[in-house]
Amino acid sequence: MNQHQVGVAAEALAASLFAWCDFDVSVQYGANQPEYDLVVVQGDRMLKVSVKGSQDGAWGLTQSYKKDRTYHEAANLWLAKHKEMTVLCLVQFKGVDLIKGELPRSYLATPTEVVQRLKNSRNGLGETILKENHIWKSGLAVGAHDKIPDEWKFSRARVEELLNRVNK
Repeated sequence: MNQHQVGVAAEALAASLFAWCDFDVSVQYGANQPEYDLVVVQGDRMLKVSVKGSQDGAWGLTQSYKKDRTYHEAANLWLAKHKEMTVLCLVQFKGVDLIKGELPRSYLATPTEVVQRLKNSRNGLGETILKENHIWKSGLAVGAHDKIPDEWKFSRARVEELLNRVNK
């Protein structure tokens, strides 16, 4: 898939997962709108969802904030651009075999959780790219294992947890 197709497929998958969890889903009109792609509503509860698709095992998130900053400073600046009612839906196509009926892996996280994971990457040195499952083979972080937490896996329970957190 090209990058556009990855984005469209990721957004469509996220919308269907939320619909499957009994949400009304609204797609924001127009390409590259700020902060979020979908709004999901259930009764009087709502989440703004920023969908990030990938087919290489990682999501580049804070590179544009890195110039002349540390990894931690770049992550903090990225975090400041997100509001509390926004969650990220991370969709991973790498290693998924559609012929075998496999679906892409998907995760839900708050911007604060993502930033904490970015800061903890490479044994606390930080990173601009969130990696699904990576063991560093060289450099200062040799041997470090960066992995998306199992708790982030898309599930009805995870959606409920995030809804309760942001709709206090």
